[in-house]
Amino acid sequence: MFWKKELFDFIDNNPMVEGRSTDRTVNSQIIARIKNFISIQSAIEVDLFGQSNVETIRGKQFSAIGGSHDFLQGAFQSEGGKSILAMTSTAANGKVSRIISSLVSGTAIAHPRHSVDYIITEYGVASLKGKTLQEREKEMINIAHPDFRPQLKEASAKFV
Repeated sequence: MFWKKELFDFIDNNPMVEGRSTDRTVNSQIIARIKNFISIQSAIEVDLFGQSNVETIRGKQFSAIGGSHDFLQGAFQSEGGKSILAMTSTAANGKVSRIISSLVSGTAIAHPRHSVDYIITEYGVASLKGKTLQEREKEMINIAHPDFRPQLKEASAKFV
């Protein structure tokens, strides 16, 4: 269990630990004031344009967005900051690509494409900031699992 006595002993009267309310800690405007702020988060799936789903799996609620958008947006607006989504390229023991051609209708988009600087998988880094839709597609296909790249390329050709 996460809440062990050792954790509370570490926190108790520790000057390195500070508790703050969420109106200060989960606030993109405050985060943006921190120079070189880096936000590293994950996603369930990301489409070829860089939009991400962090809440649903096959149309069912899996988690909540929490403050993820605030941290991503704060980093994006921070002087020298970077917004990063890091994830594996597949799920279900390699049977499902987490980089998909487009998010299914009705999927809640947690991170719009314009807020994501980089997406990282075990196959590399997609640098998305300032890229066109076609450039984003190429970047995303390059970091997808090789088994799924042909399908993504075929889907991408339909968008052009």
